[in-house]
Amino acid sequence: MFRKLSDTVYASPQIGLGEVAEAASQGISLIVNNRPEGESDDQTPGPEIEAAARAAGMGYVAIPVTHAGFSESQVTAMAEALAGAQGAVLAYCRSGTRSTLLWSLAEASRGADPDKLAEQAANAGYDISPVRALVDMLASGRT
Repeated sequence: MFRKLSDTVYASPQIGLGEVAEAASQGISLIVNNRPEGESDDQTPGPEIEAAARAAGMGYVAIPVTHAGFSESQVTAMAEALAGAQGAVLAYCRSGTRSTLLWSLAEASRGADPDKLAEQAANAGYDISPVRALVDMLASGRT
């Protein structure tokens, strides 16, 4: 279920409490929730995921992304979460796509190679082409 984007970052569709325990057993140190609360009736509420993560000794941060797109503050928050993580990170949303797109933007803002980001995302089953122009701009330092 967890798709490997890099050596330290995984993306996933919506997780439940069982997946929090699985993440802890796999050495995940931080869970990033990229899903807005109440997006669908079947999603496990963020506060429940947060409580389970903290009980399992993991960090938790919510950086909700709607279908409206990505903001500079979201990219900055994700970059800070990745930079501050003391181990592997699991980011999730409904399908894992928004988490992957936000990861690619955050990594580009930190100077990562856009072609490598696209390849890593593709290897995990995701396509960053919807944000590729912005990834290229962020990686080059032009914003």
